[in-house]
Amino acid sequence: MPISMKGPAIFLAQFLRDTPPYNCIETLAAWAANLGYKGVQIPTWDPRVFDLDRASESQAYCDAYRELLEKHGLTVTELNTSLQGQVLAMHPVYAGLFQPFYPEGLSGSAVTEWATDRLRKTIAASRNLGTKTIPTLSGGFAWHLNYPWPQRPPGLVEEAFEELAKRWRPLLDAAHDAGISFAYELHPGSDLFDGATYEMFLEKVDQHPAACLNYDPSHLVLQQLDYLEFIRLYGDRIAGFHVKDAEFRPNGRVGVYGGYQPWAKRAGRFRSLGDGQVDFRRVFTLLTEAGYLGWAVLEWECCIKSPEQGAREGAPFIARHIIEATEVAFDDFAGGATDVTRNRRILGLE
Repeated sequence: MPISMKGPAIFLAQFLRDTPPYNCIETLAAWAANLGYKGVQIPTWDPRVFDLDRASESQAYCDAYRELLEKHGLTVTELNTSLQGQVLAMHPVYAGLFQPFYPEGLSGSAVTEWATDRLRKTIAASRNLGTKTIPTLSGGFAWHLNYPWPQRPPGLVEEAFEELAKRWRPLLDAAHDAGISFAYELHPGSDLFDGATYEMFLEKVDQHPAACLNYDPSHLVLQQLDYLEFIRLYGDRIAGFHVKDAEFRPNGRVGVYGGYQPWAKRAGRFRSLGDGQVDFRRVFTLLTEAGYLGWAVLEWECCIKSPEQGAREGAPFIARHIIEATEVAFDDFAGGATDVTRNRRILGLE
């Protein structure tokens, strides 16, 4: 059977509503399967679709969860911990903005302890479900310092990354012991937002094998980073893939920073698959060449098109782009067995 990445799959977070079929895993599974998806990525923070506490403790719960999805021809691709990862390392100035990500009444170290507990439980739940990757955000302390004005005191950024590594290192160790990787999505608002910051983090955690990447080209387009060269540089670290489109159309009024405008009026905007500027033919080709065999997961965040249309169009779009990697060379028919004497004669050496 030809080797390829798996998919199409869909991340359920952006589709959750308080009305059917978007309010429980049973009806969402049927909805996703009817659209042509083969896998679902689960947000671990929403009890409408997942009980993280039970999943971390009960193999029976995880077995039943898998069986429910299998009835619809689906599988769990990954458990996503973006919200818990974001608040694991959080500058106090953002506590109010991120408060919906963690329980009310917590502050300071209590938030860090809560996030650590949820991430550890996700490792256990992933092991029970048989998944190998946990997409997440790194959180961070230095995002407000990304523009070098005012001048940064020497050692300030280094101290931020020391603390970030201190909080993540025990979790990376636990994940590695369980045969699982964290896949950091490089995301503005976190201290890991591009290749340089990812390399800084890897240095602080001694190139930890569980510190991998969730590749999402949309965030790289919005900061005008070469998202194709990125795969060539870090392909061996890519353990997850959010298939998400974006466009960047600067003008005389707004550019990369967006002017505090709403999404629809920014120069950089997330779009539904095929409506933006990401060259997905090259993305899928480069990921295939890099040996990526994980899931291709739709993440929908379009500022124009409805989620229903985005989801309908997403499955066939991903399916068209998945490449069955060749196991033979196209010119094998013209080859022959190795013959050293013949090769030397062709080279004029005999």
